[in-house]
Amino acid sequence: MASAAAQRLAARALLSLPAPLLRLMAGGGVVYKGGRTLDPRLQFLAAQGRGQPPIETLSPEEVRRGETQALGAVSGDLEPGVRWEATSAPGAAGEIPARLYRPEDQDPAAPLMVWAHMGGGVIGTLETNHAFCSVLARITRAPVLSVDYRLAPEHRFPAGLEDTLAAFRWGRDHAAQFGARDAAIGGDSMGASFAAILCQELKKAGEPQPVAQLLIYPCTDVASESPSMTTYADAFPLNRPMMDWFMGHYLTPDADPADPRLSPLKVADLSGLAPAVVATAGFDPLVDQGEAYAKALTAAGVTTRYRCYDSLCHAFTAFTGAVPVADAACREIASLVRGLYDGA
Repeated sequence: MASAAAQRLAARALLSLPAPLLRLMAGGGVVYKGGRTLDPRLQFLAAQGRGQPPIETLSPEEVRRGETQALGAVSGDLEPGVRWEATSAPGAAGEIPARLYRPEDQDPAAPLMVWAHMGGGVIGTLETNHAFCSVLARITRAPVLSVDYRLAPEHRFPAGLEDTLAAFRWGRDHAAQFGARDAAIGGDSMGASFAAILCQELKKAGEPQPVAQLLIYPCTDVASESPSMTTYADAFPLNRPMMDWFMGHYLTPDADPADPRLSPLKVADLSGLAPAVVATAGFDPLVDQGEAYAKALTAAGVTTRYRCYDSLCHAFTAFTGAVPVADAACREIASLVRGLYDGA
């Protein structure tokens, strides 16, 4: 089997082919849905993915192995001027693995960003957002603490959320040891859901809000349907059957989908929450949910910067090494976060 580095080089070379050729190799034509056109590189990757066993036929262990290999082929490189180190952070049930990213030109006035990775609460590791965390660190000029919260089905709801909350509180209270002032919270997909819920939990507890919240393609309403669930039901890499598979492993039998700790959009009063950057992908069953949460935050008086990257798909933070539009989107998102740090 080829090494991870060789697979990455091969994927980059293949995906650098002209867009018409990539579309031809993907079966021809342009993928156009809901008024959006899918990036040709993602169209090609989606066509390749159709040859793989559906996720709902696999065990969590099998999907975890597949994710490591698949994302390794398209992930970006560590940003220049950013160093990282393995560390740990207190979780709700003991120490959890973590990674600390620090830029050479760190701004001592900027907060520590505590980051929770994507994966539906079932898959994902510290490798999942390795490159993106370095982008965040370099562009925001601030440290990033990526936490490896517990996963289902070994640890079902709300274990991962509780780990993220514990890690955030620790990071906030110890920000000075990372050369930072205070803390921000961020995540993508399930990690973004955790970040949104965390802000609400802190509000309920009467604790200060994070400096900012970064929510990238969050799931904000497990209990309801939206048009994008149908329009993009067969999207790549997240589709409707996969969402059901994730929730089947993540939820406990007695969990209420309308619980705000699962569906933060169900909370009536979102006032007083941290300033937010909310980003969505066009070809994603969750695109409506992220947009709806951004609108609800804005309506509640929360400073909110919203972007929808129409040609991209769910999980684009992990595609920065092979999809230039995804790389550009991630850099814009990091710049928006820096803007919140600066009060812009």
